[in-house]
Amino acid sequence: MSGRGALPGARRFWRGLWLAALLAVATVLPARADTDPFAQIAATNFDVVAQGVQALATSGNPRAAAVIGALRDGKLFAWKWPNPDAPLYIRTETGFVDARTGAPVDDAPEPVNLRRVIVNDSVRAAIASAEGALGLFAKDASARRKAAEALYQSADPGALALIDRALTGEKDSGVARVLHEAAAAALLKSGTGAESARIAAVDELARRADLSARNLLASLQGQPAPVAAAIARAVHDIDSRLQLWGLLENVYYGVSLGAVLLLAASGLAITFGVMGVINMAHGEMVMIGAYTTFVVEQVIAATTPALDDYGLLFAVPAAFLVAGALGIIIERCLIRFLYGRPLETLLATWGLSLILQQAVRSIFGATNQDVTSPSWMSGSLDVGGLVLTINRLWIIFFALLVLGALMATLRWGGLGRSIRAVMQNRRMAAVMGIRTPWIDALTFGLGSGIAGIAGVALSQIDNVSPNLGQNYIVDSFIVVVVGGVGNLWGTLFGALLVGIVDKFVEPFEGAVLAKIIVLVFLILFIQRRPQGLFPMKGRAAET
Repeated sequence: MSGRGALPGARRFWRGLWLAALLAVATVLPARADTDPFAQIAATNFDVVAQGVQALATSGNPRAAAVIGALRDGKLFAWKWPNPDAPLYIRTETGFVDARTGAPVDDAPEPVNLRRVIVNDSVRAAIASAEGALGLFAKDASARRKAAEALYQSADPGALALIDRALTGEKDSGVARVLHEAAAAALLKSGTGAESARIAAVDELARRADLSARNLLASLQGQPAPVAAAIARAVHDIDSRLQLWGLLENVYYGVSLGAVLLLAASGLAITFGVMGVINMAHGEMVMIGAYTTFVVEQVIAATTPALDDYGLLFAVPAAFLVAGALGIIIERCLIRFLYGRPLETLLATWGLSLILQQAVRSIFGATNQDVTSPSWMSGSLDVGGLVLTINRLWIIFFALLVLGALMATLRWGGLGRSIRAVMQNRRMAAVMGIRTPWIDALTFGLGSGIAGIAGVALSQIDNVSPNLGQNYIVDSFIVVVVGGVGNLWGTLFGALLVGIVDKFVEPFEGAVLAKIIVLVFLILFIQRRPQGLFPMKGRAAET
């Protein structure tokens, strides 16, 4: 009996000793985990893991990004048994590496001795915050600003300490401004802090004055009366500023549309002013220019990839030559037989436009073609609350450049003088020795070439398809009629007027109804001023 009674006592003794050892280990581990974020991440407690992730992100350790990324992707492994000194591993395609050093592990542990570090929602939130923190302390200012914007959008009150730490060492004024905005958003979301601090945070977001700040302020509920009054004032001020920026944005997009119409209508103004030909195939010259851009880019990408980013520069003269040559051929083979018969000219050029569209469908297919924009035309500029896209800025500059070159050619060039002579008095120009038939052909080619250049610009903001020119031909005629036939200054003014009016009417009435309203405006305008805003003067106008 005594032997049987001693065995349970011994078991109780050894069990108690084992529990005491586990308790000792449990008391030691948290102490080590408080000082070692790697040990915290290797813990089995999710709260401790989250603390380790946050501590590692703000520690400045060069291995922080790799370890946190491995934890996010499920590639971080720890020793199966609790041990603060046990290694932490990252699984790669070639094997395991040491998480602390990044060195490959020659004697890889047995998988049975490892466990994957599991994450839950709180750990995932800590990882997301940690990745933002890693960006806050990056060397590149743009990376820090991006991380600060992410913290601003999240408005996480738990990130206040992190933002304050980042602000102490931030020297870039732009990044510091976004960090102050992120701190203000987090403070207001927390619902804590003195009223004066919260009112200052409201003022900080009011200075940002964008839609995100407006929505954040409008979503705040249960604020003290002074803070709520400050929020109401800030929301009202932001709404007023947004309306002003929206107005300027419509003007900008109207000017950019006007630049496109200016390119498309300049050639039409010359052709119509000199020859009196209503060319319904003018839109197809624009389409030809866009497809020439596509072909040039494909050829350069296949032959000289180093110049791929400058393919658009080669496409401009190519589109002018291709569309201009096609215009001369059309004038010599078709238009010159129809002078003095405007209705038959209109029908013939309309039929020609259908032929050109079908020819392009047969060669390139009916689907849209992808024309890539070069890197120097990508991106945008932020001017207050206005976002200016770089490609549209280039198109505006390019349209003005083409208009200036065309005016210089018509004013000082030999061809320009001949064109102006024929425009003013065709019979007298012929008597003076000017070969008016060839001037007609070259004028038609010049107008078609400018339309081809318009296609280059349109390829950067619109789909390159067989129907591309049809979307702009009506607006081009409107521009020519409003500005005055054959007057390039009138064409410029008419293009800006039509583009801006169209962009202001479109948000309220829709694109189709906006076109109808513009056409009604055109009809009323022609009844009042049939010669346009800037009518021609001289014998041509009298006849």
